[in-house]
Amino acid sequence: MLVAGIDVGAKNVHVVLIKDGELVARAAVASGFDHEESAERGLSEAAAAAGVRREDIERVAATGAGRKALAFAAEQPTEIAADARGAFDLFPGARTVIDVGADEARAIRLGDGGKVVDFAINEKCAAGAGAFVEAMSRALEMPLDVFSKASLDSTQTIPMNAQCTVFAESEVVSLIHANTPPGDIARAVHDAMASRVSTMVRRIGIEDPVVLGGGAALNIGFVKSLSEALGGVDIYVLADAEYLGAYGAALIAWEAAQAR
Repeated sequence: MLVAGIDVGAKNVHVVLIKDGELVARAAVASGFDHEESAERGLSEAAAAAGVRREDIERVAATGAGRKALAFAAEQPTEIAADARGAFDLFPGARTVIDVGADEARAIRLGDGGKVVDFAINEKCAAGAGAFVEAMSRALEMPLDVFSKASLDSTQTIPMNAQCTVFAESEVVSLIHANTPPGDIARAVHDAMASRVSTMVRRIGIEDPVVLGGGAALNIGFVKSLSEALGGVDIYVLADAEYLGAYGAALIAWEAAQAR
């Protein structure tokens, strides 16, 4: 049996295909204005990558902010449920799961068997999610991958007082005019974002092991800042971190199909 998990985010739609219990393909497309159209495009791309047809996908589970727009999805698990299911499969010992996407960050504490014990979601503010770093990298006119690595070269800590993206961009411009090294500015941005995320994580309690998913997990500068903000804990970046929600949704679809 072939099933799919779709994570409909604000920026991207991620799709994971599972066949006979094994991941066989993944795809990511821009979300756009029509979530259903974007999801269908993502399903078609994933199907092509797996060497099958879109029509061969027998069951779909959708999660993410736009999941309710997908009427064809048999299951529509919350982001918390999908993240927890995916993280527990990828890292069975995980106790604290953090997912930082483009527009939202979530923290989940897991108990035995991957059961959700508690969770927290950040406010709808870009300063605590990946869009914040992207906006600041544009202000510095640096590609995101270069920006993320630049913070590792920082030699000083510069507090960033503004927590709103608009005001933070003005602060970055002021730092540029003061001839502040790009690495120090990049670190200040990552530290500011990590501060907001770590505050959210502390609300549910930090328990090792700590795992990280979402697109921001691919930003090594942010991962370092987050580890420091959480008191130096080791953070394990999950495989295919940006597909965490979609993978969890695909597992939920697979399990629902087996239960029929």
